[in-house]
Amino acid sequence: MARPPVARTARNVTQSLKTQVSTLGTTLGAFWITFVVNGMLGGALNQFGIVPRTVSGLRGILFGPFLHGNLQHLVANTIPFLALGWMVMLRDARHFLPVTLFSMLGAGLFAWTLGAPGSVHIGASGVIFGYLGFLLLAGVYSRSVASILLSLVTAALWGGLVLGIAPGQPGISWQAHLGGFIGGILAARAFRKSR
Repeated sequence: MARPPVARTARNVTQSLKTQVSTLGTTLGAFWITFVVNGMLGGALNQFGIVPRTVSGLRGILFGPFLHGNLQHLVANTIPFLALGWMVMLRDARHFLPVTLFSMLGAGLFAWTLGAPGSVHIGASGVIFGYLGFLLLAGVYSRSVASILLSLVTAALWGGLVLGIAPGQPGISWQAHLGGFIGGILAARAFRKSR
């Protein structure tokens, strides 16, 4: 006997939520575990961050988002990572990994190219700004009602973050913020035909 459509829908929603919680929880867990290990090593892992215009600094494109300078830095990135990451998955869960990669690449390349010599760029904020750029522009590119509504909700709740892409406070990588934001916009353009 076929399962009723409502039961199938409820099962699909439950499975989708489990996948979202698992994906975000695993990634966030990696941030926190890396932070604890790095603290035990006296910050030795920070060398794996983005060091502008050095060959070894390019590895930071991959590793930098998992490193955080202190507890305040990690906590400040935790909530927007969860909220905006979940909103990316809410739009289309298949886009979470590609949008994350676009954001990491954009943030990393901008920090590597434009960062001050000898500086080290670490933290997930470039990825967060990528999610923001993706969510703000996904509605414009796809022109679907659901995506436009999600873009408007994102703008209302998180739009003020856009100010973080301008040079400002010392010690904050506006370069990574700007690069991640642009990476997110490019991802929105790449996925414009979805939904």
